[in-house]
Parts: sequence; C-alpha cells; structure tokens
Amino acid sequence: MSTEEAPVAGWYWTRWPSREGLERDAESRPRRVLTVSGRIVLLAVVGWGTFSDGKYTGWSAAAAAAGLAAAAALCAAYLWAGREQRPVLSYLLVAALVGGAWLANWGKAYTLADFLWIGLAVTALVRLPPAPALLAAAAALGSYTAASPTSWLSIGATVGGVTLLGYLLRLDVEARGTARRLLEQERAARAAEAESAALAERARIAREIHDVLAHSLSAQLVHLEAARLMLEGDTDRERIRERVVAARRMAQDGLAETRQALSALRGEFTTVGDFLVELTGRERAVLTVTGTPRPLTAEPGLAVRRTAQEALTNVRKHAPGARCSVELRYLERVVELEVRNSRPSRGQAAGEPAPGELAASGSGYGLLGMRERAELLGGTLLAGPEDGGWRVLLRVPA
Repeated sequence: MSTEEAPVAGWYWTRWPSREGLERDAESRPRRVLTVSGRIVLLAVVGWGTFSDGKYTGWSAAAAAAGLAAAAALCAAYLWAGREQRPVLSYLLVAALVGGAWLANWGKAYTLADFLWIGLAVTALVRLPPAPALLAAAAALGSYTAASPTSWLSIGATVGGVTLLGYLLRLDVEARGTARRLLEQERAARAAEAESAALAERARIAREIHDVLAHSLSAQLVHLEAARLMLEGDTDRERIRERVVAARRMAQDGLAETRQALSALRGEFTTVGDFLVELTGRERAVLTVTGTPRPLTAEPGLAVRRTAQEALTNVRKHAPGARCSVELRYLERVVELEVRNSRPSRGQAAGEPAPGELAASGSGYGLLGMRERAELLGGTLLAGPEDGGWRVLLRVPA
C-alpha cells in the first residue's frame, strides 16, 4: 500500500456510517412501522422469557423488572448515541450493555442476556465505525459464546447469522444515505437551474422593456423637444401643434409596441418582414430584403426586430436628418440585418432639437443589449462608424 493510500484506509476504519441513512426521515413509513413493531415484539418476547417460568417472585421479581427497565433505557440511549454519532458515549454504553448482559445472565435472565449481546452486536456493526464495531461485536458475541450452553454448531450459526445481518443492514444504511445525498444534490441542482432560468428571463424582460421604451420615448422626446424650442422662439402655433400631435401619435405607437412586446414574450407576434415594413415606413428609412424570406423562430425573429428598432432609434437620437437604409438578408442557416445611416446633415431646421440633446436622453444600454441578445443566440453584432455615418450588422442563426 502506498503512503497516499494508507491515510485513506485508516480513515475508513474510523469513519462513521452515513448519518443521512440513520435519520428517521430517511426511512419510509412502512419501514418505520416495521421497526417500531419489531421492537415492541422483541420487548414482549424478552419480558415473557424472563417472567414466564415463575422463577422470580416477590422482591426478586421487582429486581428483575427494574433490571429489564434499566436494560431498555440503556438500549434506547445507545441507539440515540449511535444515531447522533457520539463516540465516547457510544463506547461507554457498549461496555455498560456487555456488563449488564453478564449481570442478567448471572441473575438467570438468560433471554435478556442473549438479547442484549446479540442486539448489541448487530447494532454495533450498523451504527459504529468499522474498527470499534468489530471490537464491540467481538465482545458481545464472545460473551454470548462463553455463556451459551448450546452446541458449537448452534453457536457458530448464530454468530455467523448475526454478523451477516449486521453487515447487510450497514450496507442498507449506506445505500439510503447515498440516495438521500444524491436527492439533495439533485434538488439543489434543480433550484440552481430554476434560479438561473429566472435570472435569464428577467434579463430578457429587461431587454424587452428597454427596447420598447427607448424607441417610443425617444421618438416622443424628439417632437416634444422641438415643440419646446418652437415655443421659446415664438414659432407658428400650427407647427407646435403638429409636433404635439406627432408626440401623441408616438405615445400611441409606444403603447402598441408595448402590447406587441408582451405578445412576443408569449411567442405571439407578426412576421419580421411586416414589422420591418411598418418600422421603416414610420422612420422614413429604405428597406431592402434579399434572399428567400422564410419564417423565423421566436428568438432570432425577436433579435432582428429589437436590433432594427434600437438601431433606428439611435439614428434618430444621434444623427437626425441622416439618410438611413435597412437591409434584411436571408442566407443559408443564418439571417443578417444591416442598418446604415449617412453622415448627419450639418443644417438644422428651426425649432429642431440638437443631436447632443437627444443623445443624452438614452440609457447607454442599447448597444450592450443588442450585442448580448445576439451572443445568447450564438450570433454576432458589429457596430461602428463607416464613411462618416454608422453601421450596425446583426448575424444570427435562423
């Protein structure tokens, strides 16, 4: 045996059996009923064997009854100490039970003595570490062998049967303990999986809320900010009214988009093509579709929708007046969405908000949310300046 294996072997001989397997709630209800019933029957058999032949009368009967009660109390304490894995108390109770059995044998309570020795041997093999268990079982069975008047064949059969029974019961305890630990681990894994799924769903809902609100509220902000500037410049009231009406229309569109987002979370929404037609029409962008259109599953379709929406929102905020184009490409096993805008116009109409004022209204989460959404699907998102404008390219499996 190597030096690394020696500590492991030593630890095995002093290792207590699985505590989980000894706990009462680890046993099934039929098993608990059987255990309690068996103990009651054993107590009845021991009592009957002690008092049935009439050898105890008067004070001797009282002493025998007291001894029987004391033995029952010692057994209960020993079972509790073994279940709680209290080494010192368990070993002291083993010695007390061996000595108590010898005292019962001296007092001619042979049934009680045999029960204490044999029961101690079985429970020691089940509840104690292997090394102390073997010593306790040897002491108990050795005492039984020395005191038993039966033949060596009967004694050998009893000792062998008791040893085998104790070993099998210990294996059963270990198996129940292992099953209980595995069940707890499975429950913990399921709880962690449920928590992870809940966090992922929260992140998804956060992206949906951001995408809808950023698009809708920034569109309203454009018109309301323009109306404010017009009021400060004493601009024609009709133009101010147009801006307010446009902001109202954007609020209505935002409400519709919120409802659409809720439908998307349930997996119910219109096709990507119809959505882009409506979106680009509203944002005055040019839409191009290449490849053979095909239905997209929920997540890729949602990624295309939200990326187009966020990209056009950013154009409106950061480059008002710039020409914008949207191209949806259906490729083999993937779909691409490209949103481009030209250099923003240098001129600014009277009453129009400055680009910086609108850019400051964003949360800064848009680009991060688009990239995160793409990566969760195994896709990519590229965004950066190009030819004085800006380009966003989404590519996701679909």
